[in-house]
Amino acid sequence: MDKLPGLGDMGGMLKQLRQLQSDLAKAQKELAKETVTAEVADGAIKVVITGDQRITSLEISPELVADPQKLSKLLMEGVNQALEASREMAKDRLGPLSQGLGI
Repeated sequence: MDKLPGLGDMGGMLKQLRQLQSDLAKAQKELAKETVTAEVADGAIKVVITGDQRITSLEISPELVADPQKLSKLLMEGVNQALEASREMAKDRLGPLSQGLGI
């Protein structure tokens, strides 16, 4: 009695949703293991971040320590670039899964 008038096959839809949930959880686990790297100022600052938005490495050229304002500006730029690259990676990996939902 899974079929109701106008609602289609509810059992089939629930099965698809469970599979989608499983696929999404797997993709999120995989994203947590993948990294992207952003470099600014010709590599003076290098930020490595995972697909679940955790910074795993932050390298700063010793010359920048003498100029706190420049260091701060470049750190923000590097972190923001790394975050954007991480978001794009997540969008690329998770996007196809959301297509199954019709969104």
